[in-house]
Amino acid sequence: MSNRQPTSPAAPPEPEQFPVLWPMQTRWADNDHYGHVNNVTYYSYFDSAVNGWLISTTGVDIRELDAIGVVAETSCRYLAELSFPDRLQVGLAVERLGTQSITYSLAIFREVDDTLIPAATGRFVHVYVDPQTRRPVPIPDQIRKAAAQLATPNAGR
Repeated sequence: MSNRQPTSPAAPPEPEQFPVLWPMQTRWADNDHYGHVNNVTYYSYFDSAVNGWLISTTGVDIRELDAIGVVAETSCRYLAELSFPDRLQVGLAVERLGTQSITYSLAIFREVDDTLIPAATGRFVHVYVDPQTRRPVPIPDQIRKAAAQLATPNAGR
């Protein structure tokens, strides 16, 4: 018999915890047979928000930089169902800005009137690699400068 106490779930995220809220819209095709957004689609929202924000903030096509960010790790904790036609805000923060990688802390909020309801939390680790060799390289300056804007007070550097 174990003496371990069950862990309580983390408190739901608050929009104020994220330096950026990136708007998204669910699509008709996002719903699955069960009438809600399929679980894998949440990862698409995370990926689209991070890369959309990077392109918007840097003003460059990030696919044409000397290094590309590949996803090395992801996670998602589902808090509430989403469905078409929900309006979303994806919270973006950086919990760690390394030499060759960035760890993003993410959240999806559903807009209901003037309230943002937490629907999911997530984590993305982008490792920057040479496009040809796929070997790790330093984060491009444009990306580093942008990511620094998302660093939370506890972010490792």
